[in-house]
Amino acid sequence: MNAFYILLGMVGPWQIAVIVVLVLLLFGGKKIPELMKGLGGGIKEFKKATQEEDDDENKKVEDKK
Repeated sequence: MNAFYILLGMVGPWQIAVIVVLVLLLFGGKKIPELMKGLGGGIKEFKKATQEEDDDENKKVEDKK
């Protein structure tokens, strides 16, 4: 986890601006909302799946008691 924070410390405002410009050039302004919608849907499905997994584990523990 420390490496993640070190990496974040190395990314400054100019690097973020360059990344944003590159994304705009690669995908275009009209494609970005579609990409973000897909990313949001993927994150929602991932959270739902992990929550269902936790619920299943809790039921197994309760059944053993």
